[in-house]
Amino acid sequence: MSEKKIITVFGATGAQGGGLTRAILTDKNSEFAVRAITRDINSEKAKELAQMGAEVVAADIDDAESLRRALDGAYGAFFVTFFWAHFSPEREYNEARDMAHAAKEAGLKHVIWSTLEDTRQWVPLDDDRMPTLQGKYKVPHFDAKGEADQVFTELGVPTTFMRASFYWENFIYFGAGPKKGEDGKLYLTLPIADKKMAGVASEDIGKCAYAIFQKGPDLIGKTIGVAGDQLTGEEMAAKLSKAMGQEVIYNYVTPEVYRSFGFPGADDMGNMFQFYRDFDEVCNSVRDVAYSRELNPELQSFDTWLEENAGRIPVE
Repeated sequence: MSEKKIITVFGATGAQGGGLTRAILTDKNSEFAVRAITRDINSEKAKELAQMGAEVVAADIDDAESLRRALDGAYGAFFVTFFWAHFSPEREYNEARDMAHAAKEAGLKHVIWSTLEDTRQWVPLDDDRMPTLQGKYKVPHFDAKGEADQVFTELGVPTTFMRASFYWENFIYFGAGPKKGEDGKLYLTLPIADKKMAGVASEDIGKCAYAIFQKGPDLIGKTIGVAGDQLTGEEMAAKLSKAMGQEVIYNYVTPEVYRSFGFPGADDMGNMFQFYRDFDEVCNSVRDVAYSRELNPELQSFDTWLEENAGRIPVE
């Protein structure tokens, strides 16, 4: 293991970090070894990664000393934060800031920071088209990540800024899939009007991240968006209909209506979809499907993903 360059992967049992960890470990000729960071080294997922050959290490991203130890002797790191575990953009920003400082201190040669747009660059706080949330954010789970980008840049950490897209797994786990209406028909409810939204299979984010590490210095300082498809709500509904074997109707609601749905994070998600709708060119120009496929030739389109996963989408 000492001959290989160590990549410290945070969130190694999660969607993005897990995909990267598996991509490295399944490539027997990889120049990299994995130090898989997780909060619980005794979880089934952690044990599975250990069996695959990862060095599994417990660390806490809210503890700066723990971060430093996790990076000791590493070549690079994949940094990701977990907004939905606590709903606090301030905490997320502090975690990212500490990651950047720890990376600088460790002298890492290449970092991937999994980030998103700071939407306030396009929708200022005094812009009342979109409500301000938690006092100083428009899309909290985007804005703090985007704000933290400058910490990596100012410290001179050799960073590739990677932006993910809407996970298609949200249709399975996050309750975003088609729902039965009172008429018994299935409706896909999204507040994106007729605009195209980038989407991706979470496993592909990790595979693209692996390719970014393989390309190394060429991609330092670059912002790379990862997407498997860019589709309208109508197109998604049509593909869901075909894959699920029953009609799915696209139901456009306004972001205002979506924010009123009341589930945890509904206001944040409503604002996010509004940003995707109103600034579709900004979002989609960064999330380049062709370049994502260049990085990851196994990139799944929505159709390909549905072939494997349509049966897992709950029909309520």
